[in-house]
Amino acid sequence: MMDDKEMNEQESLRIITQMINKAKNSFHDTGIGPILWGSVITICSLVTWARMHYQFTLPFDIWLLTLVAIIPQIVITAREKKMRRAKSYDDSAIDKIWLAFGIGIFLLIHINTVFVGKLLEVFREYERATGKWPDFGLSSYAASLMLMLYGFPTVITGAIMKFKPMLWGGILCWACCIYSVYTDSEVDMLLTAFAAVVMWLVPGIILWRKYQKRKTAHV
Repeated sequence: MMDDKEMNEQESLRIITQMINKAKNSFHDTGIGPILWGSVITICSLVTWARMHYQFTLPFDIWLLTLVAIIPQIVITAREKKMRRAKSYDDSAIDKIWLAFGIGIFLLIHINTVFVGKLLEVFREYERATGKWPDFGLSSYAASLMLMLYGFPTVITGAIMKFKPMLWGGILCWACCIYSVYTDSEVDMLLTAFAAVVMWLVPGIILWRKYQKRKTAHV
């Protein structure tokens, strides 16, 4: 009887462990989301760098692509929620982290817009008084703030899911943030493109390949 009881307890523990692992592995593991945003931010950053370096203009703001990308992101999120058979505590926590990140980006853009408006008034007064425009690259520091914010959800997600490519990618993003404080806007755009590749695009491709292998194995 004791052996049977021990066997039943071990079997129950094994089943529970499998269920937990299945729930954890169901987290946005298609990698489509990171690939999408890694690609969009990389393209926007490189186009902005090229516009600055080669002195040409575009008929639209290239960063509007980030707003357009929200539409497929909503579709991706809805599809992945349907695919998940179980939702772990980690999944719920990470969902909230990225929601807070999105709100944080909106707030930072709003603060920057208001701050720039106020600062431009000071710059115009300075120009009227001295006859020259202040030598101050405000956009460079805005890029540094964005890089700082990009790193937070990336590092936390990589740490919770024990996914080292995303964890180290987020840390590299922070390193780019520190370096960007001392560089001009052109270099900042290259740093932003590099950060987007290492923290989102490459980890997303790794997740996509793993997902495809699991999908093939279950066929």
